[in-house]
Amino acid sequence: MVYRIRSVEEEDITRIIVRKAMEDWLNIAETDVVVIGAGPAGLTAAIYTAKAGLKTVLFERRLSFGGGMGGGGMQFHKIVVETPADAVLREIGCRMEELESGIFVVDAAEMIAKLASKAIDAGAKIILGVTVEDVIYRGDPPRVAGAVIQWSSVVMAGLHVDPLGVKAKALIDCTGHDAEVLSIVSKKIPELKISVVGEKSMWAPQAEKLIVEGTREVCPGLFAAGMAVAAIDQAPRMGPIFGGMLLSGAKVAQLVANKILGEKAPKVIPVNF
Repeated sequence: MVYRIRSVEEEDITRIIVRKAMEDWLNIAETDVVVIGAGPAGLTAAIYTAKAGLKTVLFERRLSFGGGMGGGGMQFHKIVVETPADAVLREIGCRMEELESGIFVVDAAEMIAKLASKAIDAGAKIILGVTVEDVIYRGDPPRVAGAVIQWSSVVMAGLHVDPLGVKAKALIDCTGHDAEVLSIVSKKIPELKISVVGEKSMWAPQAEKLIVEGTREVCPGLFAAGMAVAAIDQAPRMGPIFGGMLLSGAKVAQLVANKILGEKAPKVIPVNF
């Protein structure tokens, strides 16, 4: 059998990529929700904000998604999830093995793939290789109104290239331990009185509880989820158990939907808080 491969000229490849990419960028220049960080909390938040009907874009500084999930526990490819976060994984079709009542073990790669796939299927746009270097700020009343972004490759090269801004009704910091967006705001907009003090040492049960409880709108327009919460609340870290991350992402999505849509906001998450 002879296989005939469709011939595509180099210039046509370039035109297709540039044209279709620009269509996406023109669409996301002003959006409902910007999620920063494609770890467990960020991907979960993107799933449910998109599911609520909000135009959602997720920026990840690396060229891959998954955050801390990819390394599992000390590079062993398994992670732990506990009830009620298993409801999120059931909804996305991720296989789990229940070892004890309410305690599940999950394959790290499958959890990453299923969360990312579900976010895309829900309508979220995921853009890799983008770093947030600042926020869009408005006063009277003071609020965060979007993200200022740059290609990660430009940042890594140390080049001076002016960034671009993406307007948003809600900006969600899911950047993990470094709380990158909150750190920027704490330094550049002192009147918002945000302090990034850093997380405490490991105490897994307490950390899981406090991360979910602390998920909130930190200042008008800027929300914190996942380990970014620990960085501003000085909560403990929990290691390779990810139920709190999933629940934090789900909670922040519902908070954002409620704020933007008001009484019209649907309940889009599979758990109650």
